[in-house]
Amino acid sequence: MKLILTHEVTNLGAPGDIVEVKDGYGRNYLQPRGLAMRWSKGAEKQISSIKKARQVRDVRDVSQAEEVKGRLEASTVALTVHAGGGGRLFGAVTVADIASAIKAAGGPDIDKRRIEVGQPIKNVGEHTVDVRVHPDVSATVRLEVVAG
Repeated sequence: MKLILTHEVTNLGAPGDIVEVKDGYGRNYLQPRGLAMRWSKGAEKQISSIKKARQVRDVRDVSQAEEVKGRLEASTVALTVHAGGGGRLFGAVTVADIASAIKAAGGPDIDKRRIEVGQPIKNVGEHTVDVRVHPDVSATVRLEVVAG
């Protein structure tokens, strides 16, 4: 099945890319979630608008990505959450929470799909998360989860 990606999909491609995937994956996962649309000649014309929007949001080149990486790794991001007596959270810290905390700490506006959390964060303390700033550059951010 030939599809045009409308959002970034890990290990598949970026918005505006034309990809060939198995029918079930495209029909049952990518299309219902709005991550891709069927390829057609008319839809291919929309690729240019998708790519223009992507270029505005994306980090321009590797040198700019390295600069953003340096700023992210130099700071510690604090996130205040509701927690119980033993330091356990009521729920878990989401990637959307992390993205808004990075922005509030003076960092760049990071797309939540570019944040990778290895294990769910369910207790207060210091944690590390990976942020894919550019396809070739990844930053490790120190996240300080504080009960509030």
